[in-house]
Amino acid sequence: MPVPTTQSDGLPSRLAQTLVSPKCRLALLLVLLCAGGISMLVYEPQRFVTHGLPEQLSGGVAGVLFTVAYGLCTAAFVPRPVLNVAAGALFGIEGGTLSAVIGTVIGSGIAFGLGRMLGQDALRPLLRARWLTAADRQLSRHGFRSMLVIRLLPGVPFAASNYGAAVSRMGWTAFLTATAVGVVPNTAAYVIAGSHAAAPTSPVFLAAFGFIALSGIGGAVFAWRKRALLRGHAPRS
Repeated sequence: MPVPTTQSDGLPSRLAQTLVSPKCRLALLLVLLCAGGISMLVYEPQRFVTHGLPEQLSGGVAGVLFTVAYGLCTAAFVPRPVLNVAAGALFGIEGGTLSAVIGTVIGSGIAFGLGRMLGQDALRPLLRARWLTAADRQLSRHGFRSMLVIRLLPGVPFAASNYGAAVSRMGWTAFLTATAVGVVPNTAAYVIAGSHAAAPTSPVFLAAFGFIALSGIGGAVFAWRKRALLRGHAPRS
């Protein structure tokens, strides 16, 4: 004989379903992002650019801690150029570039994972605009190639590209590999500029700054043309 389900028995089940619903998970993601952004404003990690690391930190330990902090900061919307300059000023060209690239991959993975677990189910139904649908299809079908191009363009917002990729059906391997390869040129340029920030008129600093400026202009032009193509080739409803 089946046992009748009472109203009290069904309440925990309904509450659990509500907590794991797409909208609730999206709300949790927004709370986490806001908390991360506020914490970065409070702790001001950019102060390490001018004040350096604490005296008790040195050598490999400092590099590892900076790399982890770099990843957390990028996931919390701290601008990567600031962190890249700090990496160059603190660790030089080779060590700074290595720390910044690994930190970028860590931060990208955190953002991608959060977006995939907490935001994908709620945000995918909102892709109504034709160019958004076309961009989603491009990322889903050509993940590595599309993300590599995005990473090579300095004008594309880093956080937006992370969460945009998370909403798509791009795989983890394609996302992380393209990120690790694509961020090297501009990351290295900012690190070099940071390592020579004390001599802003030096040829090395000027060359790095020139590369950053030219790549920024080129990226803006490419992004504008690509958006026009996406609008033109997106399927009409």
